[in-house]
Amino acid sequence: MTWGNKLLIVFILFGTLIGTLVYKCMQQNFELVSKDYYGEELRYQDKIDGVTNANKLSGVKVTEDIADVSIQLPKELNGAALTGEAWFYCANNASNDRKIPLNISDSGTMLIAKNKLAKTKYLLKLTWESGKEKFYTEQNVEVK
Repeated sequence: MTWGNKLLIVFILFGTLIGTLVYKCMQQNFELVSKDYYGEELRYQDKIDGVTNANKLSGVKVTEDIADVSIQLPKELNGAALTGEAWFYCANNASNDRKIPLNISDSGTMLIAKNKLAKTKYLLKLTWESGKEKFYTEQNVEVK
């Protein structure tokens, strides 16, 4: 076997290796955190402003009892007209994610039935508006 044949075999093996690696890489599934990741990135300043506004208030309290998860908005907003949503984001399984429109009582509380949520850990992403001010906060929640 001459050196030319050995070189040809090395090139063929190298090409086969590269082809196999490319094939394996193409079979990988890379999911983004969000389907509209880049669009959300462009709206990130709104989130920063919302966090700043929410930090000026007394804070959101999330509690859990036997049948419900309770979200208590800051007392400064009691009785105010609010719109927004509670997004229960499950990092390890997108099918457990839940977006629930805010339905706040006059006392500033919203109850969410636990049977609407899977028993897992969530990141509660809470966004709401009062007048022209936007608010945003995140809290870790574990539904048991």
